Amino acid sequence: MNGTPSTIRCDVAIVGGGMVGLSLAAALRELPLDVLVIEPVPAGSDAQPSFDERTTALSNGSRRILEGIGAWPRVAAEATPIRRIHVSDRGAFAFARLSAEEQGLPALGHTLGNRVLGDALAEICRGAPRVGILCPARVTAVEPGEDHVELGVEGAWTGKLRARLVVAADGARSAVRGAFGIDAIVWDYEQHAVIANVVPERFHDFVAYERFTPDGPVALLPLADGRCTIVWTLAPEEAGRVLSLDEHEFLRRLQDRFGYRLGRFLRVGHRHAYPLSLTRSQRQVAHRAVIIGNAAQGLHPIAGQGFNLGLRDVATLAEVIADDIAARAASADPGAASVLDRYADWRRADRQTVIAFTDGLVRLFGNPLGPVRAARGASLLLFDLFTPAKNAFARVTMGLAGRLPRLSRGVPLT
Repeated sequence: MNGTPSTIRCDVAIVGGGMVGLSLAAALRELPLDVLVIEPVPAGSDAQPSFDERTTALSNGSRRILEGIGAWPRVAAEATPIRRIHVSDRGAFAFARLSAEEQGLPALGHTLGNRVLGDALAEICRGAPRVGILCPARVTAVEPGEDHVELGVEGAWTGKLRARLVVAADGARSAVRGAFGIDAIVWDYEQHAVIANVVPERFHDFVAYERFTPDGPVALLPLADGRCTIVWTLAPEEAGRVLSLDEHEFLRRLQDRFGYRLGRFLRVGHRHAYPLSLTRSQRQVAHRAVIIGNAAQGLHPIAGQGFNLGLRDVATLAEVIADDIAARAASADPGAASVLDRYADWRRADRQTVIAFTDGLVRLFGNPLGPVRAARGASLLLFDLFTPAKNAFARVTMGLAGRLPRLSRGVPLT
């Protein structure tokens, strides 16, 4: 970074210092670029979702990306493998199963606490000489120019920042996305996710469960020490009632929805609820700007694909920038239209597939009509018996389908 005390310049300004924004900064740190991350919420705040107590399900493709940017060795000891996935529909006998053994892998994915991953990414970025973090700081103005974008910044540092590329990684309600004139389509699912950690009577045996009920899906993900994290989808009013229940009644209601595959639920930790919607930006790039992560697509957690899709945004953007530097050396420009167009073209198919896949699951398994429920049961049974379909589904959920960036394939960025 360079410039006067009230005006500084950088190559890439990342607005949003959550897990996606910090992952991009970590991926770019080995390139000959000055990178600045701008984040309004301090890491220790409960309002910072990348440093709260929630748990993220990481696909195998995401694990490879985290390995490539240096984060996985720092967090691997805290990660819990997912060796099997069990999908069922309450009130139906059919179910479907996926196993790592069938795929020839040690795990289908891993679960990891947001705080653990967020801390590791922040540590990597703080140790990178050409990466800076402004926090707490917020963007107050955006003025695009021919060869740069000027950002007004207030907070830990106040002044003007000139960047050759601005990356919006500031979440589903992205203010930066709007400042570049990019609209977003928002579909309110009229559901909230109740999230908590529970202790079941039986060991989870590294199985992730997705249980569909008339009220919404209940997901249980394995954690360390035999605990599980639950993501229980409910109507907003019902979610509020569930949050107010005492521990005994909460566990009884959860037991009724999930069943006894893990025996009785013995204890529950702190409970939180979050509204659910589908947010999809109408474009992913503008003049010297790119939209990634939840700012580009905020998904329902039903299939655990949101952060994984955002990490593939990171890996792809880092690769097209790295390739431009390799091809053009000193004349390379991370905000050039040719670079951003290559990024948008590459991400289009993966983005459309995962959005349609996730939204389709919400609508299919949220339909209470009897004929639809019967068709769901038959579909689960056929899916469980038809190996090619299971393999194709596994590749999508593991982040290994379609054209993959180098980091997703375990290949170094440069």
